[in-house]
Formats: sequence, C-alpha cells, structure tokens
Amino acid sequence: MIPKVPNDGLTRQVRRAGAEDADEIGQLLYDFNREFDEPTPPPGTLARRLRDLMAGGDTTVLLAGDGPDGLIVLRYRQAIWTDALECWLAELYVAPAQRGRGLGRALMEAALDDARSRGADRMEVATSEGDVAARALYERFGFSKGEGESTTYFYERELS
Repeated sequence: MIPKVPNDGLTRQVRRAGAEDADEIGQLLYDFNREFDEPTPPPGTLARRLRDLMAGGDTTVLLAGDGPDGLIVLRYRQAIWTDALECWLAELYVAPAQRGRGLGRALMEAALDDARSRGADRMEVATSEGDVAARALYERFGFSKGEGESTTYFYERELS
C-alpha cells in the first residue's frame, strides 16, 4: 500500500492497481483521450491491454480517489547508461470534477516513491507546451525540461 497523502483536510489513499481494477483503468484512460480529442480504443480494449502490461511486471498503475478518480501509469525498463531502471511516466490523469483537490500531487508523490523503491534512478515524462497545469505539476516536483530554452520534441511513427 502506498502511504496516505493529506488532501484538503481529508485523507485520500493512493493504491497500486491490480488486475481487478483493469476495467476502471480502461475507462479512465478512455476518458483521458476523449477529453483531449485523441484517438483511443474502447475502454474494454484498454482494460485488456493494461491487465496484460501489469501482469508482465514492467508496468505499474497507481489509482487515487474513491471512484477511482485519477491514475498514473509508470513503465519501467533497464537503463543503458546506469545499472538502475528508468521510469517513464506514461499517463497521468485526474477526472475533471476531481481536479484541484490534490489528487495529481498525491499520485506524483506515490509515483516517485514507487520508482525509488523499484530501483529507478530517473523518471521521464513528456507533455505538450500548452498543458500548463501538467508542466507546473512536474516542475513543482523537480522535473526540468532540459538545457536551454528550446522545446523538446518527441517523435513517433506508426509501423503498420
């Protein structure tokens, strides 16, 4: 169990998701992509995929709130330059009605604790220039965008 994090006078619990949470994870990820008009598979497909990824051991999902109302997806892999793991913060989402209540902060604290406990020596994340709230959260937690004032570009290409 991840430690409880105080939140606006309440105590919200962040917990590690298991296979039994896959349907809720799939729905949250679906809602996330739909909110930002991104293409997305249906929630059931996402649930199946996350269930498989979590079972493989290189993916951790942490859930926050009663709904659950937010999640963070962490992907781990062996590093090239050190003997430690690298942690990729793949997804962070809090349902719109629950924003501003500390769930994002609680998820970030729990994610950093999880990465350290697994032996990761770095965590990376990418976000868009326009996502000011996410950028502010990451910067509050000590993330930096790299050297200089330039924007970092992440490229992708579909292989099918």
